[in-house]
Amino acid sequence: MPALFEPITLRDLTVRNRVWLAPMCQYSATDGVPDDWHLVNLGARASGGFGLLLTEAAAVVPEGRISPEDAGLWNDEQARAWRRVVDFVHTQGAAIGVQLAHAGRKASTYRPWAGSEGTVPPTEGGWTSRGPSPVPFEGYAAPTALDAQEIADVVEAFVTAAQRAVDVGFDTVELHAAHGYLFHEFLSPLSNQRDDAWGGDFEGRTRLLLETTEAVRAAIPDGMPLLVRISATDWLDGGWDLEQSTRLAGLLRERGVDLVDVSSGGNAAASIPVEPGYQVPLSVGVRSAGVPTGAVGLITEPAQAEKVLANGEADVVLLARAALREPSWPLRAAHELGVPADEAPWPPQHARGTWR
Repeated sequence: MPALFEPITLRDLTVRNRVWLAPMCQYSATDGVPDDWHLVNLGARASGGFGLLLTEAAAVVPEGRISPEDAGLWNDEQARAWRRVVDFVHTQGAAIGVQLAHAGRKASTYRPWAGSEGTVPPTEGGWTSRGPSPVPFEGYAAPTALDAQEIADVVEAFVTAAQRAVDVGFDTVELHAAHGYLFHEFLSPLSNQRDDAWGGDFEGRTRLLLETTEAVRAAIPDGMPLLVRISATDWLDGGWDLEQSTRLAGLLRERGVDLVDVSSGGNAAASIPVEPGYQVPLSVGVRSAGVPTGAVGLITEPAQAEKVLANGEADVVLLARAALREPSWPLRAAHELGVPADEAPWPPQHARGTWR
């Protein structure tokens, strides 16, 4: 059996394979409530053979949405809508996790096809964003710096959303600390210019994420895995980097994190050396801290994905754009890697589509 199709167990959760769906915003919710689009989008990938699916960023508070059309998990109506998605994914033999998020200074932006860019003004349904410091992301309005009480409220919002995720039936929770959103903004000296207990040195800049991790870990069942997605580097001198990420990964492991999902960039404009598998070396570095990792970033072909796992560069691979193009990518991968059709994750309704 190829490594890609070996099960993986994290705490009490066993996932059928190591091809996971990366979180991808759909910008199609109303008041944070997912709808038929989310059911079909995630359902198609579940029936397409992915082992674990991660939802798009689900905001823990209204002002934490990237766009007004983002999904959320801050109220019961949203939880009820997510339950329908979760239940269907489970019927397909797949697991599903929710990515809990706060967009920080990158909140209240137009969705990609809106025809406008930058910050959505209050007159169009936008709001004033929050961040560690009043330093704007390029092209966006400046955020308001969070005070100590508001930081405590952020931690509590993540805890409450995680508890809702448990009630909904999600198999795991991922904290979104990547791509220039709130946790990443606190981690990086490029966006965190605070001189209090949540800024300055490494300990100060990592405090919010570590406090939230501890609080969420305590709020979910012991048998439920906890994941964290990080940007391992800003790709800029003086920013967040791999050395700090590896150190952070060890601290996350000590606090009960079961896998670190390793991405990069997003906090400031940078020259990124994009090529197939360009982020895999970052996964290798983070994995050296003794925590399982997921690799993501232009992993598009089955043999390429298999090599990442076979070489010990990551414990799972996550697909994003490739999965948008090909919802059943894992089924093609199983065929190309020699997995018999009756041992691949084919739904019976699609069995006539197997390669012969």
